[in-house]
Formats: sequence, C-alpha cells, structure tokens
Amino acid sequence: MPRYEQAGDAFQQASSHANMGPSPEGLGEPFPQYLVQPDPSLPQVKLPDPALFSPPQNDFEQLVLDRRSHRRYDTEAILSLAELGYLLRLTQGLREGSQTQKLTRRYVPSAGSRHPFETYLAIQRVEGLEPGIYHYLPEQHALELWKSGTKALQAAHSTTCNQKQVLNSAVTFFWVAEVYRTSWRYGMRAYRYIYLDAGHVCQNLYLAAESIGYGVCAIAAFDDQLADTVFELDGKERFTAYMASIGKKLPAA
Repeated sequence: MPRYEQAGDAFQQASSHANMGPSPEGLGEPFPQYLVQPDPSLPQVKLPDPALFSPPQNDFEQLVLDRRSHRRYDTEAILSLAELGYLLRLTQGLREGSQTQKLTRRYVPSAGSRHPFETYLAIQRVEGLEPGIYHYLPEQHALELWKSGTKALQAAHSTTCNQKQVLNSAVTFFWVAEVYRTSWRYGMRAYRYIYLDAGHVCQNLYLAAESIGYGVCAIAAFDDQLADTVFELDGKERFTAYMASIGKKLPAA
C-alpha cells in the first residue's frame, strides 16, 4: 500500500513547476480585481483608526513563546471594536494599494502580493455590533453587515460541525479564496500558494490575538460544500480556504 494518497499526488504533479504552462497574465487575460468595493445595499461600520490602538503586550519573543491554540473562551468577555480592527489590520489590512500597479501591500506575505482572500466574520460578542456575519473592507478599514441575526450565525457555525470553541467564540474568521487573483499570475500553481498564504494570515491572527490576551484556534476540519453554500460561493472560482475562532483566554486554558 503506497504511503501517499493518489488524489494528493495528482495535485502535486498537476501544480508542479514543470506543469505550470502559460499563465492568464501571459495570455493577456483581464486583470483581476484585488479590492472589493462596498455593497451600497449593506449597512457599513467604520472601524477605529488602527494607528490609535496599542496592544498591551509588545514583546515579540514572549508572544511567540506563549502562542498556542485555545479552545476555551470567556463567554462574558466582549471584544472591543478597536481590538477587532487591530486584528483585521494585521491579518488583511492594507499598507497601500493601487489597481494600476496590479497589487496591494498588506501586513502578511502573499505570493506575488496577490492576496487572494476576502475575510468574513461570524460575530457574537463585539462591542457595538449586532450578532451576524460581516465582511471586511480593507480599503475602507470597515465592516459591512452581510447577514444579521442568530440564524446567520448558526449557519456559519454549522460549517464547522458546531465545534465547541466556535460556538463559544467572540468571533470566528472565515477566509474565502478568490482563485483568479493568484492564478492570473501563477496558473495551476496558484492553488499551492493560496494555502500557503492562508497559513501566513492565520499565524498573524494568532500573534496579534496573543498580544491582547485573546486565544485562537485554527480550523481546517470543516464541511467544504456547506461552507461554500453558506457563503454563497461556487466552490471553484471562490471557495472557503480556512477558518479560525477567537475569544478571551480563560486562566486555565
């Protein structure tokens, strides 16, 4: 019995450098949209100026030493809007952006600065925000309320098979991959880069959360098809790549 999976090997071979072939960029295909514009039909919440927020813990070595996954959260603690803005800035916020330069600069590494992710948030306990699913707008550093209410939250949570840390989280992050942003330059190899980029984003969330006394649990065990249905994705050009719950750490966690 081989010590590898045939489907995984097929992916590795198909996405190898030797099989990249010409990219859409090389073929003159249209340039992708890297910054989604606000939906005028959705309520928008401006996040506080991130330059005005300073986390209580800034010792990088200590943050790395203390970082680990947390599955038990204080369900009485409320994440402030400034803290949420800080987490969003350091995971998918803009340093600078230009559609004419065909890239954006952010606070995480990304192959070719393609930054393929849109961030959706299942929010339960954030200061001043009603429960629901929100979409982050990096260019505006704002949130738009995509779907409100407990039914929307329950649908989002069900994609993780209702894992306990998700049900008890203050917020759960959902990173949706826009494949063409990366495949435009890298063709089939883009799929490797998308998952590498997801790891970069989530590690920043771990470290940023640690600096404000919150804990994170990355989630790769989720129902792909259900997640794509809940977030209205086609599963091909747009799909759910990664998730992470976050909440205030308990002393014994």
